[in-house]
Order: sequence, then structure tokens, then C-alpha cells
Amino acid sequence: MQFFDLIVARHSVRSYRNLPLDWKIIEQILNAVRLAPSAGDLQAYQIVVVKRHKTKVALAAAALGQEFIVAAPAVFVFFADLARSRAKYGERGASLFCIQDATIAAAYAQLAAAELGLASCWVGAFEERPVAEALTAPQNQRPVVIMPIGYAAEAPAHPPRRSLESFVFREGF
Repeated sequence: MQFFDLIVARHSVRSYRNLPLDWKIIEQILNAVRLAPSAGDLQAYQIVVVKRHKTKVALAAAALGQEFIVAAPAVFVFFADLARSRAKYGERGASLFCIQDATIAAAYAQLAAAELGLASCWVGAFEERPVAEALTAPQNQRPVVIMPIGYAAEAPAHPPRRSLESFVFREGF
């Protein structure tokens, strides 16, 4: 698929077919993530891939009851690695750069999944502490994105988008 066609075709899916995801496919997505840009090339993020039902249930509960997370065959959870970024960039690294790194990595995963014919949904509405506890994350890891990935069981319409004129300014506001 051509890149711009991929962007148009990708959309958030909240219903997944009951088909497992092979680890080879997951590794393809993760290899795309490895190539994502990051501040100082630190790759200040960690990813936990969840396939266990019990853990997905805990993630759905932490995500304010978003039960579709449980139905996905795999759930990627992206963590910002505060200590890794802080070591090079100080507090700005810990408060911003590692968050940016994790979100760029998640965007690459989402596009890679779409290229492989898979669906995903970016979940940002969750309570951080229960997510970290469910995945036994160390203190210096902050959960940023929960991303269920699988084969779509729905084809939702694209939501309306803002016009360029509503958010693009030239040379200043």
C-alpha cells in the first residue's frame, strides 16, 4: 500500500475477530517501531506485549472499562522510560522527550499494523497506576498508550476532520 493510502485506510477499531496474532507478525510491528525517531536516538520507551486474558482484563479495567481491549489478540502497552531520558536531558527529558519517544513509537506500531492488514485503537484514557501494577512496571516507567491490535471485526466510518484552515497558521498565530 502506498503511504498516503495507508494513512487514509487506517482508522480506530474497537471490535476484533477471534483470531490469534502470530509472534512473527508481532515482531514485524516491533521491528518497525525500532526504526522510529527518538530524542538523541535514546529510544526512551519500553513496550509490553500482552496476550494473557487475565492481564488484558486488568488493562481494560484500568482503561475505565473499555472492554474491547480484552477482545484483541494482542495489546501493546507503551511506557515512557523517564530515567533513560533524564540521564541525558534532565527534567525536560523525563517530563517530555520520553513521552514523545513513546508516542512516536506507538504511531509507528499503529501504521505497521495497518500495513499488515491489522486494526488497532489508540487508548489514552486510563489510570496510570493500575496499568503499571498490572504489568509490574518499575517506578521509572510511565504508561503512555494502550494499543489493542488484531483483525478487525468492524469497519467504522472515518470521523470528520478539521479543515487545514482551522489549525494551520503561517509565520505565527
